Amino acid sequence: MFISRTLHNHALARNLVIQRPHLRPLPVRYSRQKSSSTLSSISVRLALNAYSNAICGSIFLNSTLQGLQAAFKDPASPFYLAPGTEGPESPDSPPSHAYISTLSAQEHVSEQEDPVKAAHDKLIRGGFDPLSFWEQRIVWGDQDSFQHVNNVRYIRFFESARIHWMTSLGEQLGGPEKAKAMIRGKGVSLILKSIDVQFRRPVTFPDTLIIGYRPLPPANDAESSSTFHVVASAYSLAQKAFVAHSKEALVWYDYDRLRKCEPGEREKEVLKSRVSSK
Repeated sequence: MFISRTLHNHALARNLVIQRPHLRPLPVRYSRQKSSSTLSSISVRLALNAYSNAICGSIFLNSTLQGLQAAFKDPASPFYLAPGTEGPESPDSPPSHAYISTLSAQEHVSEQEDPVKAAHDKLIRGGFDPLSFWEQRIVWGDQDSFQHVNNVRYIRFFESARIHWMTSLGEQLGGPEKAKAMIRGKGVSLILKSIDVQFRRPVTFPDTLIIGYRPLPPANDAESSSTFHVVASAYSLAQKAFVAHSKEALVWYDYDRLRKCEPGEREKEVLKSRVSSK
């Protein structure tokens, strides 16, 4: 390199003896001649040391990168990436299908198997509205001291799925603007009256739940038509089973007047179209 050749020639001009141990800083010895040459000799020594350290760092970095690349290709490595797959975009974004693996086992999904599609199919067979399907990723902080997802978390999980379903209702009623108004509490929207959650299986990190909603046919009683009931279920991709169910009472509510209201014919029609015969 040009820098190496220049520094080497400059050192020889001052009778410097250069030692270059492998992967170690470069010490430089020089003979005492004139005091004017001492400062220049020290400058050469510092420059050579900096150059040596840069080379050492480059060798170390290359070695580290080679080791990491080898880990990506080793199926026994926790950093293994199967051919044709990509890693996460960020530390908080798990790779595709991370929910079906565990921290201790390296289980790989075949290309023919799609756990999300299988979950959707099972929810559809149960009569759940496909426009309500919500993927809820479980994070480590969802767990409590009993080492499973805390029961209170499910209320929030069902809430997220319910808001997603409400958005789809708004889209059908009046497009994006109506959907935005419904989830921001403007005009006529929905409000939760009650919720009853049944827990079937404990859930642990890592996992992803697929949650679906379906409205129930209106009951033949004296209850106001402003109230209707829905059921929701959470399906675990890791366990391949339902882990929780919810039954809720929702009320059509006028947020501008802060009171419940009777739904219009359009609202009744849209809601009826989401009711499954199953």
